[in-house]
Amino acid sequence: MARERPPGKGCGTLRRCLLGAALLFGLRLCTELRRTRARPLASSAPPGPGPRPPGLHLPLAPGPPRGASRRQVTYVRSGRRAPPGNSGSGTQEPGCCGPRGRPRRKSPRWHINLQPWAGPAQSLDEEAWRFLRYISTTQIACDHMSTDSLGTGSGPAKKPWSVCLDDRFGLAHQIRKKQCRLYSLGLGSDDTHFEIRMANDGCEVHRFDPSVKSAHALESQRLWFHRLSVDWRDPHPAAAAQKPHSSTRKLGTILNEFGHHKIDVLKADLESAEWKILENLILEDVLEQIGQLVFEIHLHWPGFEVSGSDSSVVRFWYSLLKELELKDFRLFHSYKDLSKPQLFLKKDIFNASSCYTLSWVNMRWKQDTGTTSRTQGSIY
Repeated sequence: MARERPPGKGCGTLRRCLLGAALLFGLRLCTELRRTRARPLASSAPPGPGPRPPGLHLPLAPGPPRGASRRQVTYVRSGRRAPPGNSGSGTQEPGCCGPRGRPRRKSPRWHINLQPWAGPAQSLDEEAWRFLRYISTTQIACDHMSTDSLGTGSGPAKKPWSVCLDDRFGLAHQIRKKQCRLYSLGLGSDDTHFEIRMANDGCEVHRFDPSVKSAHALESQRLWFHRLSVDWRDPHPAAAAQKPHSSTRKLGTILNEFGHHKIDVLKADLESAEWKILENLILEDVLEQIGQLVFEIHLHWPGFEVSGSDSSVVRFWYSLLKELELKDFRLFHSYKDLSKPQLFLKKDIFNASSCYTLSWVNMRWKQDTGTTSRTQGSIY
């Protein structure tokens, strides 16, 4: 005869089994949570569509939109800053330069905006005609050019380095107050007539030429010569460490080292380096510190580190000059040098010269000179 099971005993056993299983599951879940929190989340692997670890319900950081690239590139621009009292450009002559200038903190640009093609064919003819027409057409009238009205009768200049002395731009006023500053960028040229005349008229003149003998030399009361070459980049850090007194600088770096916040006139004769240096002035917002630009441009070849097809080179030239216009610079003088070879990108075409001298004025300059404090050097 079968033994009867007490009523409710089977159900009690089942309840005990279920309670034990729940307890084990809870213990396992707590163990997994502790292990997950103790282990740092890997940042190198982005969250994928695969299953998450059991019990992990931490909120995930918002990621890029679907289809966007997960690769991030960070650009860092570092400027070498000289310690106070040291220009960082060789043996310092007394009174050459003021204190270090204020560092610019604007976000860097990495390329200029290219203008649309001149025509659908993207041909050299279309680009060249647009460019040559642009550099041959002045944008504003200047009633008083050069320094003849304030000059000392030292004779005509060898090259037409023209500045605008209209009262609305303030340069003549700065010259009369002897608070004008001129930077001259050159490469071994012996023609310093313009610099001497501007110094005699009352400007503080700094000529940068790597061919001069002394690191800094005071040629006259207001005329300084510096053995420095203005480039579109600073020396590589490794090269700078080996040559701490390198003679190559970007213009923005020189301004910071010399403690100069404003340049009334920037004159440049750089033998085809002008395109890349002009690009650097645009990208680093140095133009806002300049009142007038007087540049000699060269068209017989693309220029240093300018490459591409002939039509794309001319488009790049044109885009640089349009960037000047966007910065409120206006062309007031254009000179076609007929004494130079009549070549355009190594071709005898378009009735073009290989060399033009162009002068621009910053239309914002009068307001800037009236509201921005000027730090002068102590050479007076």
